[in-house]
Amino acid sequence: MSTVNDTKFSSAVFLLTGIPGQEDVHLWIPIPFCLMYVISIVGNSVILFIIKTDPSLHEPMYIFLSMLAITDLGLSISTMPTTLGIFLFKFREISLDACFAQLFFIHLFECTESSVLLLMAFDRFIAIRDPLRYASILTLPRIGKMGLVCVLRGVAVMLPLPILLQRFRYCRSNVLSHCYCINQDVMKMACSDIRVNNIYGLSVALLTEGLDSLLIFLSYVMILKTVLSITSQAECLRALNTCVSHLCAVLLFYTPMIGLSLLHRFGDGSSPLLQILLGYISLLVPPLMNPLVYSVKSKHLRVRIIRVFIK
Repeated sequence: MSTVNDTKFSSAVFLLTGIPGQEDVHLWIPIPFCLMYVISIVGNSVILFIIKTDPSLHEPMYIFLSMLAITDLGLSISTMPTTLGIFLFKFREISLDACFAQLFFIHLFECTESSVLLLMAFDRFIAIRDPLRYASILTLPRIGKMGLVCVLRGVAVMLPLPILLQRFRYCRSNVLSHCYCINQDVMKMACSDIRVNNIYGLSVALLTEGLDSLLIFLSYVMILKTVLSITSQAECLRALNTCVSHLCAVLLFYTPMIGLSLLHRFGDGSSPLLQILLGYISLLVPPLMNPLVYSVKSKHLRVRIIRVFIK
């Protein structure tokens, strides 16, 4: 496919990339990818079904977990068509409109998941700091409003990304670095001045995922301070144990995302394979691991999942 030179915007296409240099094992690559998508979609769907059908799980912690499962489902479904299209059917082409739509939903669900993780940190802080007022502070209507604010924030900050990209002419190489579209990758294909997009993208990252991660860190500092003031060692460990699942989800989400963002902006001499692997990890691993982590750590959820499968 030749580069998109003076081609009209409506007919231009991008070429997605699988894993460069690993063409000899492309026959086997679809197997782990298909397994990851099946496990993540089935796992998050089961968690949603259990929480929805079991009234005893209609508590703030599990409602926040259901929000996390919804965002993980959205993230998996956003990347699945192009990822499996490349590895299963060798279908690399994607139109500009489809590419812009995909990058919008990918960044939207990433931003929403970051917000949900912040809400879950707030939930753990209230449960440990003020357990007697926990139910009165985190009521169902209030939780619903929090979830709506998370979605609206994501739409408000991510909607300008495809709008800004639509203004450009794309005259450079039309081969993207990943098997899905993301803003950092697409804007490098433009032959126009991308400083506005670069500044806006960096500002959005700092004001969403960056700010959320800072607030999560501060919430855990206050949680640790509260826990250390508990005289009973058993109660102290029990309180910390309720945060293990959330901490795992935070590390799974933010660690690869921060690394990938730094590589895209400042790692010009870094290995392309490293960027691609981090990209897969940041989008595929959290939806895959979150249901497993919470199912293992939450006794109530685990018991109800076992009962469903035994029936």
